[in-house]
Amino acid sequence: MANTLTTIDMVARESLRIAHEKLSFLGTIDRSYDNSYAKEGAKIGDTLRVRNPNQYTRRQGSRVMAVQDQNETTQSVTVATQDGVDMKWNSAEWKLSIDEYSRRYIEPAVSVLVAGIEGDVLSAVTKDVYQLTGTAGTVVGASADISAITDARAKLNQQLAPKDGNRNVQFDSVTMGTIVNGVQGLFHDGGQVSESFREGFISRNAMADFYENEKTYVHTNGTDSDVAWAVDDTTRLATGDADENNSVNVLNFDAMGTVVPTVGTVFTIDTVYDCHPETKAAYSHRKQLVITSVGSISSNQADITFAPALYAAGPKQNVSITGTTFASIEDDATVQHGAASASLQQNLMYHKDAFTFVTADLPLYADSDKAVRRQKDGLSLRVWQGSDIRNDELLLRLDILYGWKTLRPEWACRISN
Repeated sequence: MANTLTTIDMVARESLRIAHEKLSFLGTIDRSYDNSYAKEGAKIGDTLRVRNPNQYTRRQGSRVMAVQDQNETTQSVTVATQDGVDMKWNSAEWKLSIDEYSRRYIEPAVSVLVAGIEGDVLSAVTKDVYQLTGTAGTVVGASADISAITDARAKLNQQLAPKDGNRNVQFDSVTMGTIVNGVQGLFHDGGQVSESFREGFISRNAMADFYENEKTYVHTNGTDSDVAWAVDDTTRLATGDADENNSVNVLNFDAMGTVVPTVGTVFTIDTVYDCHPETKAAYSHRKQLVITSVGSISSNQADITFAPALYAAGPKQNVSITGTTFASIEDDATVQHGAASASLQQNLMYHKDAFTFVTADLPLYADSDKAVRRQKDGLSLRVWQGSDIRNDELLLRLDILYGWKTLRPEWACRISN
């Protein structure tokens, strides 16, 4: 039994080592191991709560205090997705060395597992990001133009993403090739790579580590060309403006025809501008918003739910509106970026804390005496072996229980091709 468990333990450790090297996106975001799940009899269900930072307004002048209540809020991360890879060996194969196991079985198995998980998470969180740079149909870096990258850097700066060395960017290989070819002088040789080398790392520029990743999200536009739909929602806007703590995250759009925009589409409203998160001073660019759901179209109108929710005043203020109030929003919205039905590569620049990926311990059952759990760098993996006496085979499964969440979408920006 001891020898069997030793081999399983080696499989678990080797699997975690390979996963660590291949996680070019998940390895560069907040990655937490939730030990609440490791305490028998002290489970927390499938939800982990993450505290948001408090927000305040500044008092000007020295005479009158403007005391503000503490308004602590949290976000929930659901840890309920279980993925794995299953393998089998015969008795002779089980006698291989761990190096042979790794080369022949573990590495390809873990590669498939990691690629699937990372692709799902990267696509999901990118659709949460509402900031976007780049020109639809133009490959970033063509003609040595990297303004889309520097514009993304500026957006993270404007939203106060920390300048602490924890910014990264994920590019598909076609875009990365164009960038490297167009601005070769920005890229350095492999001697620059640190001990924390991760598969796909290319270089560091524009305050971010550059990674090559074929799993970046591709967004498909709706079937209409760039359109300007009318915001037609005076009642909801007036209600939202009644209190500085109220917000608007649903608007009714008119003159839509029969075209339903796709979830993940970024849009702007003519009179709604972005603002500095602390001073609340208006920026010169319109606030970008992302569609999260679309209601049924009736009489050329539909309710569109979007993120982030808009706040026009108070500590949570995130927009500056021409005319000051929500009720002033009665103008056109540019609803689509790029051509109708276009598929646009959405590469991503982000700070590590924009997203989180959480893993938790899976149980070791009373009769699972040939199973181990191991944790490394925020990943918890269970390896479980059983025998098939009929076919003289050893069955083995690798499992991971995980969840993810976009915590600070303002600390990320899509770079569109």
